Amino acid sequence: MELRVNKEKRELKSHGTYEFPVNISRKHISSYETGAFPWHWHDEVELTLILSGEIDYRVNDNCYRLGPGQGLFCNSDALHSGSQVADSDCDYISLTFHPRLLGGYEGCVIRRKFIDALVGGACASLALSPEEPWQARILAALEQIYHLSQNRSELFELEVQRQLLGIWGELYRHWGDQSQASSDPEKIERLRVILAYLHQHYGEKITLEDVAKEVGLCKSECCRFFRRQMRQSLFDYLLDYRIGRSLPLLRKSRATVAEVASQVGFSNPAYFSKVFRGRMKLSPREYRVERCGSNSQPDSSEKTALPKEGT
Repeated sequence: MELRVNKEKRELKSHGTYEFPVNISRKHISSYETGAFPWHWHDEVELTLILSGEIDYRVNDNCYRLGPGQGLFCNSDALHSGSQVADSDCDYISLTFHPRLLGGYEGCVIRRKFIDALVGGACASLALSPEEPWQARILAALEQIYHLSQNRSELFELEVQRQLLGIWGELYRHWGDQSQASSDPEKIERLRVILAYLHQHYGEKITLEDVAKEVGLCKSECCRFFRRQMRQSLFDYLLDYRIGRSLPLLRKSRATVAEVASQVGFSNPAYFSKVFRGRMKLSPREYRVERCGSNSQPDSSEKTALPKEGT
């Protein structure tokens, strides 16, 4: 599975239709070849319910380890990503919907009083536990919506909207009780700029000075900021992203490993192969054979020395 985003990391996937902006799906984190879905954002609100396994979920600068029966509310416009825990899989329900489904027309009292008060607000996310009665009701409604999507009756859209209004009512009633720290909008915007720059220029030579200049920080503060927000170094994140971008090229193109390495920003194909094996547990050629049944011979470049490579 691939998650398509533009250079600003806004997801390009259509979440339902304009007439009924709801998308309900059941997913496995293992369906993403890197074991994770990358950072992205969208106008829709997203609700998640874990059926089995665990997932590490990130929303802006908040981290969650979610297990069976637990869930998450992710607000509109919030940066979020998810990854598998160790090598285990996670089976989960994902529901995205545009708030206008609940808010009606511009100036509507429901939109002004109840919807706009929460959408895109200071609280970007909220963990949902079955141990908390009102949160358990949200999780039960989410599961009910999934079942409705599997057996669509004549009243499907009406029943889904009714369940979503119930979820929203619970959130509105209890929103002020949440003590969770709000995300710093300035920090999140800075992180968006860095991610957008990395994702736009990953195929080129990127220096730390380039990234720092993009957000108006010195190099050392840029490194510290990124590590604080992402829980990994900027360099490691860029390597992970480049490897992720190489996967569809290896599957869908006839480019050599060396050519793929160059396209995703590695000046040395041997270093690309080393990093690829570290992340994917097999070489680029082995990956291609496994996914495409290719009978091509190993690139001679995979046998050369493994020099260090900078950002």
